[in-house]
Amino acid sequence: MDTVIDNVSLRNKSHRKVSYIVVGAVNRGSVYATYALENPHIAQVVAVAEPRPAWRELFVVKHGVVAQNVFSDWKEVLERDKFADAVVVTTPDALHAEPVIAFANKGYHILVEKPMAVSEADCIRMTRAARDNNVILAVGHVMRYTPYTQKIKDIVQSGVLGTIASVQHLEPVGNWHFAHSYVRGNWRKESESTFSLMAKSCHDVDWLRYVIGLPCTRVSSFGSLLHFRKERKPKEAGDAKRCLDCALQETCAYSAKQIYRPGNTGWPVNIITPGVPDIESVTAALRDGPYGRCVYECDNDVCDQQVVNLEFEGGATASFSMVAFTERICQRQTRVFGTLGELECDGETIKHTDFRWPHSTRTLQPAGFAGSQMTGHGGADWYLMDSFIEAVATDNPAKILSGPTETLESHLLVFAAEKARRTGTVISTDSIATLAIQS
Repeated sequence: MDTVIDNVSLRNKSHRKVSYIVVGAVNRGSVYATYALENPHIAQVVAVAEPRPAWRELFVVKHGVVAQNVFSDWKEVLERDKFADAVVVTTPDALHAEPVIAFANKGYHILVEKPMAVSEADCIRMTRAARDNNVILAVGHVMRYTPYTQKIKDIVQSGVLGTIASVQHLEPVGNWHFAHSYVRGNWRKESESTFSLMAKSCHDVDWLRYVIGLPCTRVSSFGSLLHFRKERKPKEAGDAKRCLDCALQETCAYSAKQIYRPGNTGWPVNIITPGVPDIESVTAALRDGPYGRCVYECDNDVCDQQVVNLEFEGGATASFSMVAFTERICQRQTRVFGTLGELECDGETIKHTDFRWPHSTRTLQPAGFAGSQMTGHGGADWYLMDSFIEAVATDNPAKILSGPTETLESHLLVFAAEKARRTGTVISTDSIATLAIQS
């Protein structure tokens, strides 16, 4: 077994300090800003743009941002001459393209949260802006960066499994996580964000393309909004529109009262109210805000389960399932089937079975993660941010595993998969890789 790495103890890099601006100061923006707090000798947050005063002020206090560098709109930042090395964009999904293009035109290096954008045209525009201005553009496909992913990719590419025949990949979103984000939350409605395969699982389509290492040639997909609909509402819930008014508030699997219990001050409770959550603020949020609504009475319209089937160059296939109804929260599970062996992967360990005589099995546990508050996605948030900061400091785009070309390709696959679902057809995707390179 590999040993756990204390990442803080590794902060002995000698590259110059990188300054960056955070556009969008709530969940993901706050996460990426934490890197600077933990590594002040190589990174510093120098400005913030956030329209919501309460969240903005919390960020300013936490990061010591000077008054002249505090903005309510990212456009105000661009009225000044360039004053930082980079910008981290974590605005809502539908609002990624314009700031990314504008900051690229100003010469800033950019990290943008996934998804890149919510239309094919905007993804292409962002890619071209980064290339035309010769700036680094990294997209938050954090899963590429972990030792776990790197170990799987190394095994696949080494040939020890023989020819890859098929891959099965599952994203168990988690029952209450899906209710929080995709039924009550910001990603519930396609017209306000995007379809759930893009919002939640562009990670996974990208990861499959990265690990398999071959262009995708065809894709099909099936899925629907199966459960979180008014007609699925339990009769015992009656006419209640909010959990606090419902007879089932103590036992319902999706009870907001249970999900946002007093005493938890981290995610997801810290999303529903600014500041440190307490019983008064949480109760008020559940009484009056969107996160207190009955999951069967919301205005959500995105799929809560979906499968995607992909065929790759050479004939290998992959099947991906995204499902809301799981106990595990985003702990992906993967099986890779090769002609000489297979992998069984659970998000932490990798079991490798070699078919060649004498049959053998070994279990690998790639380097763990410790020494940082950036524990999201199993530490992947930290690995992405560390790579981005080093890429900017050393002017080395090769440090970025999720740059514009590879991200555009995998996003175009996601758009194709959603088109296949809606039309009930198999979509040819063999031109996507070429389009991504040429855009």
